[in-house]
Amino acid sequence: MSRASERVDPGASPWHLLGAAIRHWREDVRGVTLQEVAKQTYSDHGDLSKWERGLVRPHSSVVERLDSALNAKGHLVALHGVVTDLDRFHTLETKTPVPQEDATERRRLLQIAAANLTLGLVGGSEPVRQLLDQDHARSIEEWEISRADHLHALRTRPPAQVAADLAIDLLALERQMKIAKPAEIIELQRVLAALSAVHANALTRLADHGAAIRWWRTARRAADASGDLSLDLLIRGQEAAHGLYGQRSPETVLHLVRSAQQLTSRPNTGLTTTGASLMATEAKALSMIGRHGEALAVMHSLTGLAETIKGDPLGFWKPDQIHFAASWINAAAGRESHHDAQRDTVLALTTDYVYGTNVILHRALCTVANGGIEEGTRLAAAVIADSPAAYRSSHVLETARMVLRAIPLAQRNFAAVRELSEVLAIDPPKT
Repeated sequence: MSRASERVDPGASPWHLLGAAIRHWREDVRGVTLQEVAKQTYSDHGDLSKWERGLVRPHSSVVERLDSALNAKGHLVALHGVVTDLDRFHTLETKTPVPQEDATERRRLLQIAAANLTLGLVGGSEPVRQLLDQDHARSIEEWEISRADHLHALRTRPPAQVAADLAIDLLALERQMKIAKPAEIIELQRVLAALSAVHANALTRLADHGAAIRWWRTARRAADASGDLSLDLLIRGQEAAHGLYGQRSPETVLHLVRSAQQLTSRPNTGLTTTGASLMATEAKALSMIGRHGEALAVMHSLTGLAETIKGDPLGFWKPDQIHFAASWINAAAGRESHHDAQRDTVLALTTDYVYGTNVILHRALCTVANGGIEEGTRLAAAVIADSPAAYRSSHVLETARMVLRAIPLAQRNFAAVRELSEVLAIDPPKT
């Protein structure tokens, strides 16, 4: 049978869309056979063929195994959720008919969104900004709850799912802003800035850095339009912080930090959460370029000002961020006991899976910095291998790469170094 005759039409039904996505990840992205994937997922290859052709609906547990086997990073799981919603909408539509034009538009835009959010294009094209949500206009209080929900999801759920859920709300917000009264626009711009920042964070975790940078720009413009300087500074601080995870060079991040610091409150008037975040990011960036003494000095100043930090009503700032930065800085400088104390504090405080994973990777970094090359790299490899595929975000993988970069050139041919390189699916560092 020719490839053309096997082609799946993703527009035929929601389940055909899921099938097309599974085939895309299997053939186009991973280049593996039905039999190979079936073996890895404890499935029958005939069943897998039916799932790909949209003839049978796979259970969510099967989709989770497929996602893991194909290293789809949560995209297939996210799509299964969207497809289930589409199917549910179709069922409700048959019971309670809605105007044909509205029904067709919703199905079309949700399918476009699902395709873009799961075929490796998360945030990478404008249809993500055009998702459809036909619900009634929300109050500002409802939008604030949505923002808090998305922030919580960002810290506890796979980033692909967060991006999928956010995309729906972003278009709902866009549509509401088009019909809002002038007096409501400023508050909605604030909501747009905050949600765009969360979306940029999720895209950073997915290593979709070009799209993330564009969403940071959207967040800044919305904050500017709201006239809220504190929000504008918060967005700039978030953008700088996440730039350290493979998105920008440490030098560029330092430039962003210092540009924003010129606009923040002076320490003698009390440190804002944005000011604290900028200091933490500055210390991390200095650490990444080997300026450990300066990094430690910034952290010492930040720790001394910790009790003056004002609250963050939007929830972006958490007290564990100072301890996380201190864990990073002390680990990179090889200050073992200082790192261990900060790591334990983070683990006791944090609800963010990235922080929980990364402070263990900081321990690996500290071990390498003190000459324990094999021990440190094996610890880092074990941490990555033990992390569920959907949670191996760019924040986690880039931290593991910091461990590799800390290894002296003369010792990069060790077996443990190659093991970590393989876990990260990159070529071993060259001497």
